[in-house]
Amino acid sequence: MATKTANVLARVEPEIKNQAEAVLSQLGIPASIVINMLYKQIILTKSIPFSISIPPKPLAKDEMSKEEFHAMLQKGFQEAKAGKGILAKEYFENLK
Repeated sequence: MATKTANVLARVEPEIKNQAEAVLSQLGIPASIVINMLYKQIILTKSIPFSISIPPKPLAKDEMSKEEFHAMLQKGFQEAKAGKGILAKEYFENLK
């Protein structure tokens, strides 16, 4: 391991930082180690080592066929029955 270090200064949203550091704390990995790992992967791959893309926008109801719309509703219903959903109140609180 190198005996010298350099500082990296980055501005991030406080909540994003807190959430990421909570995960890293559970894993027992300091943020500096993760940043060093990221930089090493950038060097090795000569790229950003993960996909960066804009997720596809969900179709609006008027852009779907009747079958697609009913399939989407059925999927949501099955997920709700399986307990995979969250309460609307919790969802809207998370939007804040």
